[in-house]
Amino acid sequence: MSTYKLINESTGSSTELPAVAGSVGPAALDIGKLYRDTGCFTYDPGFMSTASCRSAITYIDGDAGVLMYRGYPIEQLAKQSSYLEVAYLLLHGELPNQAQFDAFDNEVTHHSMMHESIRHFLRGFHHDAHPMAMVCASIASLSAFYHDKIDIENPEHRRLAAVRLIAKMPTIAAACYRYSVGWPMRFPRNNLEYCTRFLHMMFEVPSEP
Repeated sequence: MSTYKLINESTGSSTELPAVAGSVGPAALDIGKLYRDTGCFTYDPGFMSTASCRSAITYIDGDAGVLMYRGYPIEQLAKQSSYLEVAYLLLHGELPNQAQFDAFDNEVTHHSMMHESIRHFLRGFHHDAHPMAMVCASIASLSAFYHDKIDIENPEHRRLAAVRLIAKMPTIAAACYRYSVGWPMRFPRNNLEYCTRFLHMMFEVPSEP
């Protein structure tokens, strides 16, 4: 691992900053001890030259038009994988085989219902409230229904929270949309696949076949 030396030309003092290699792309300078050694912070508006965290999930190079999930180019995933397959990839690090996908799909499907109280909660919004505001509030309210499974240090709690969000987001989004246009809300149908289920909840009209 290489290091860079930062020298204060006024005092002659210096500090060494180790370079941390990324799995893809340029290295990053570890400035964790910079304030301790120099009394200064870095100033980088917009994080144009700053990596905010380590990520084993996503790599982005906006200038080059590169976006990768777990090492897979996004255009490859868009062409060859379903939404739930990509969700599984993000959660587990690898694309699922058929048995893994079937188990994941089944789990997501059986978490797609939302609590009846959320329907009542939505009715408290004004009829012309922005659907995104309703979605954000409804998602935040989920912690009130699953407060026994929100330990961020527990890997199973984190996994289950992700599954619930993946499962319930289409139900909540569709409910918010239908409320905003004055249509009755629709329950998810377990016999439909993920995206078809979402479209059914969004646009199904009871008076039409």
